[in-house]
Amino acid sequence: MDIESFRNSKAGQLVKTAGGCWAFVPNPLPPDLPWDDEVASLLSHASHSLGGLVGLGETLPNPHLLIYPFVRREAVLSSRIEGTQSSLSDLFLFEAAHIEKQRDVKEVKNYVLALDHGMKRLEKTELNLKLIQEIHEILMHGVWQGSAHPGEFRRVQNWIGPAGCSLLNATYVPPPVKEMTRALHDFENFLRSKEDMPTLVKISLLHYQFEAIHPFIDGNGRLGRLLIILYLHQVKLLPKPLLYISAFFEKYRREYYEHLLQVSQKALWQAWVKYFFRAIITQSEDALERARELVNLQTTYRKTVHEKQLSPSAGRVVDLIFQRPVININSAADVLKLTFPAVSKAMKQLEDIGLLRETTGQKRNMVYVAQEILDILEKE
Repeated sequence: MDIESFRNSKAGQLVKTAGGCWAFVPNPLPPDLPWDDEVASLLSHASHSLGGLVGLGETLPNPHLLIYPFVRREAVLSSRIEGTQSSLSDLFLFEAAHIEKQRDVKEVKNYVLALDHGMKRLEKTELNLKLIQEIHEILMHGVWQGSAHPGEFRRVQNWIGPAGCSLLNATYVPPPVKEMTRALHDFENFLRSKEDMPTLVKISLLHYQFEAIHPFIDGNGRLGRLLIILYLHQVKLLPKPLLYISAFFEKYRREYYEHLLQVSQKALWQAWVKYFFRAIITQSEDALERARELVNLQTTYRKTVHEKQLSPSAGRVVDLIFQRPVININSAADVLKLTFPAVSKAMKQLEDIGLLRETTGQKRNMVYVAQEILDILEKE
């Protein structure tokens, strides 16, 4: 770690690890955040954009039309920041037919399960360290590399840097275990406090702080981004998980890491908060646009099914493929509570009019893709 870059930071302090190396301990939140007209303008814009997305979610007859695929888009892009290769179509294929096109697709699926668990738990409790550990256990289940256990805060020193780097030449060394424990306590106090500050400011600070503490051996980045969605949901700013903020972080990954590092090195809180607000704005507006495209396409598909006088089952399958645009007969029959023959007939009808495409070329275990829907969800 470049000690000189951290030595005079107002965001925290340097301490020695048990091995004699230097580590950085972030100060408790909140910091002294410089405020100017640009910050205020971006905050207003971010709040308005997020509000527009929430409003759409509240007016849709079936919000799961968007929730199901948007949650998975967030899972794919957040995981991709950490190096996974699985695409959204790979995840849909794994969920529908248990086909692992990429070896890391289980990691992405775990993200979905972890978010779902967190959302359900927030119906009865608030975010706290215990819940964070629960979510981490699900996030890392079956994909953990190493001797530690998912859901446990680390008991050894970790570090961040290029592949193969050591503690000596790491880019960043988080707090040693003793200081980490104290920092987590302060983090939880701020998380649960009723600070008089805008919610989007607070969650931007919390995200930085969690990444700076880096309390787990692995999975800190994904969990830190999960906490953004869960906290916004907890405070009723995001009643339904329609925001896939990781798309912005993944697209501007270098800036994402640089802003987080420069808070630690130079206490550049304002630059980080502005970046975070731009992420909220960009992804809220992107989600709104995709949502409108999907709703319009659904209307067109329903009209086509009606005009072609297809079976009632075909109409139900049409609605389902907007949530699951890669699907097989068995999974569709299970979700819709229809018989296998009814769904098979419906999918053949939809294939005949070009709304579905069978991808395997097999007579059995066929997998269908709704390409137009998938294109809307996967486009950059």
